[in-house]
Amino acid sequence: MALSKPTFLTCLKTLAKPHHHHRSPPSFIALRCLSFNTPEEAAAERRRRKRRLRVEPPLSSAQRSQQQAQHVAPPKPIQNPNAPKLPEPVTVLSGNRLNLHNKILKLIRENDLEEAALYTRHSVYSNCRPAIYTVNAVLNAQLRQSKYADLLSLHRFITLAGIAPNVITHNLIFQTYLDCKKPDTALEHYKQFSNESPVNPSPTTYRILVKGLVDNGKLDKALEMKEEMAEKGLAPDPLVYSYLMLGCARNGDSDGIFKLFEELKEKKDGVLEDGVVYGNLMKGYFMKGMEKEAMDCYEEACDENSKVKMSAVAYNYVLEALSKKGKFDEALRLFDRMKNEHNPPRRLAVNLGTFNVIVDGYCAEDKFKEAMDVFRSMGDYSCSPDTLSFNNLIDQLCQNGLLGEAEELYGEMGDKGVNPDEYTFALLMDACFKVNRIDDGASYFRKMVESGLRPSLAVYDRLVDKLVNVGKVDEAKSFYDTMVKKLKMDDASYKFIMKALSDVGKLEEVLKMVDEMLDEENTDFNEELQEFAREELRKVGREDDLTKLMEEKERLKAEAKAREIEAAEAAKRSAKAAVSSLLPSKLFGKKEDESQSAVASEDAIDASPGGEEPVQDGSEGPIEEATVIEPDDVDTNSMSEDTATGPDAVDLKPY
Repeated sequence: MALSKPTFLTCLKTLAKPHHHHRSPPSFIALRCLSFNTPEEAAAERRRRKRRLRVEPPLSSAQRSQQQAQHVAPPKPIQNPNAPKLPEPVTVLSGNRLNLHNKILKLIRENDLEEAALYTRHSVYSNCRPAIYTVNAVLNAQLRQSKYADLLSLHRFITLAGIAPNVITHNLIFQTYLDCKKPDTALEHYKQFSNESPVNPSPTTYRILVKGLVDNGKLDKALEMKEEMAEKGLAPDPLVYSYLMLGCARNGDSDGIFKLFEELKEKKDGVLEDGVVYGNLMKGYFMKGMEKEAMDCYEEACDENSKVKMSAVAYNYVLEALSKKGKFDEALRLFDRMKNEHNPPRRLAVNLGTFNVIVDGYCAEDKFKEAMDVFRSMGDYSCSPDTLSFNNLIDQLCQNGLLGEAEELYGEMGDKGVNPDEYTFALLMDACFKVNRIDDGASYFRKMVESGLRPSLAVYDRLVDKLVNVGKVDEAKSFYDTMVKKLKMDDASYKFIMKALSDVGKLEEVLKMVDEMLDEENTDFNEELQEFAREELRKVGREDDLTKLMEEKERLKAEAKAREIEAAEAAKRSAKAAVSSLLPSKLFGKKEDESQSAVASEDAIDASPGGEEPVQDGSEGPIEEATVIEPDDVDTNSMSEDTATGPDAVDLKPY
């Protein structure tokens, strides 16, 4: 459509005008939106908005609540607080707990087990609790050094602290009781573990139990454990069968060895690739007098082209079979071959048990120098001796009159980082007594006590018996004083010391012993001991001294008991008085207090001039009367005089 001329000119003028763009205000000019004059106004606006949100929540919040209502998760079942806790996974070893774990492992490598155990205990109550894997490392180190008391103490501590044990912890406890010759206790713990623990036993659990039961002479229980292992769905492996065959060999049951071997062979479809059973099978053949079959078995297992896999444990059983049958030269050739095959960590052909078998073989051949050389060379093959290995060789040396070599070997224990135990000191003490080195034997016993070890009562009896026989009664009495609180002595031990003191005329020491026994609550000074002590004193006419001593002790005990009862009653009265002074008597509505108040009121009336009674009509009366009635309960600053002097003053008093 064509435009008219005036309209066209108007449009042209509009296009010809310059365009003025609106500039935005400079950035430095701050525009304040919703500003307030004072902070109080801003705070009031915030409170108003919060109140509005409480009354009318935002739409997004309503939608979110509706969605949550639609997807409500079912409530979790309430767990039984008495149910045993599950052990922590290995993934908890991270961050500070991993640093703690590494620090304790460093202490173990430095052979500072006391510090490692103490650090573990302290960490339980810190903000970085040790994981069960850290505790197991300490328990395992204590087990290796035969620190059974410390191990059980630490285990009891972590149990009370609520650290859930895993199957490794239980295995260590089983091994501890079995090493301590307490198989019944180990079986009780196993029964409790299988019935109550949330974790299942492992094949290692049954290996430990079977081997420990065999070592403790309970072959029947070990066979039952094999059957229970199968019931649990764990197939008994060749190592379990080798332990059972070893038990049969110790009992002289060669037929049992062959029966177990055939049972295992049937389970493996006639093919046995694990050579751990061949050594005990050779023992069965040797027991039957079938030497040819035994050597054929040896060739089948240890031939260079044999398909049987021989581990260090399997080799050790073969070495033991050859050594005990008089074929020690063949055992030495096999030992040299094992050392050549040994290439850790890829091939482990020898271990500590290997050297122990060869040491025993040399000692059986009366070649003690060679035995000590082999013992000292085990470090060249990455093997470290333990306390049992030292005790084994020290025992062999002491039995053959080589006390000097035994003491030299004892001195090397510290250099190897191995701590002697009670058996080590007992061996050296008995060996010193055999060659009349009484003082040296007594010093070994003293070292044992000073090192924190607890000797058995039999070792103590041997010590005091030897000291008394050589006339050292005073020294024997000093050892008695040291050990009487550490050992649970029997009547024979008490009688022996009393007899020794009586024979040398030290009757005052006998009475002192009786005095100490009467003071000890855990010591039973029975009629047999009383008669024995009275008989010794009767020899010099002092039997009445024992009667007087016992009567005096009974009198002192009765007085001490009376003082305890009196102190308990006094403490009860003091506590009752303290409670009464803190709590108002009217809270309990005691009638005695009311009667006392009434008596006080009557006395106050009698004491007033003219015998006037208190005013009860609301007029002013004497304030002194109200003060006498209830001086402690009336607050004259908060109550009016009319209220204080009225008849209902007590009822109107606010609590």
